[in-house]
Amino acid sequence: MSERNHPAQVPSGVGLDGLREAAAGCRACELGEPATQTVFGEGPETARVVFVGEQPGDQEDRTGEPFVGPAGKLLDRALTEAGIDRRDAYVTNAVKHFRFKPTPKRRIHQSPGAEHLMACRPWLEAEFAVLQPEVVVCLGAVAAKALISPSFRITREHGQLLPWTPPGVRAAEAALPDADQDEDAPHQTWVLATTHPSAVLRTPDDARAAAFDALVADLRVVAHTLA
Repeated sequence: MSERNHPAQVPSGVGLDGLREAAAGCRACELGEPATQTVFGEGPETARVVFVGEQPGDQEDRTGEPFVGPAGKLLDRALTEAGIDRRDAYVTNAVKHFRFKPTPKRRIHQSPGAEHLMACRPWLEAEFAVLQPEVVVCLGAVAAKALISPSFRITREHGQLLPWTPPGVRAAEAALPDADQDEDAPHQTWVLATTHPSAVLRTPDDARAAAFDALVADLRVVAHTLA
């Protein structure tokens, strides 16, 4: 980490609204300077499932809301087909600012670097600590590598439910006395990785329907787990 990139300083005990307000002024990395605004997660604190993408895109950066662009619309359609109501889910990103390369015509998406993921990770951990979800869905390789394993491969391991402890919940447990850890042990959390909706949109026309069906099939595993 350079002097410009350091783990975000996150307030405790403030709930999602307090976290969202604090994140609005985050400058833990340089991405907050050219971006329009912080795009924090959205959804109810009672959400049983959390979807984690890579970072906001152009439309998300402009509106301040996650997954509202073309990829978000495709995700909505896939969730509907899988039997998951997005209003009952929480959607967020591993990085809360849009990283892009400016050009005369448009801003071109650039994947966040390891330093950006590390700087933003405390926000994600704080979201998990509040939500304590039953299932976390990693949308795309960046989220899967950040939350499951750097060696994780979406092409080989997508759609598999894995037992998992959210990092924010793990930190909260470690702060408890041993007796309280046993008494207040949270329910089992599962993690599953699948293709990012934007990758489906980038799939060639003749293979896009199959890619979409594969995404829906993975999401049906989640729906079955929540049933």
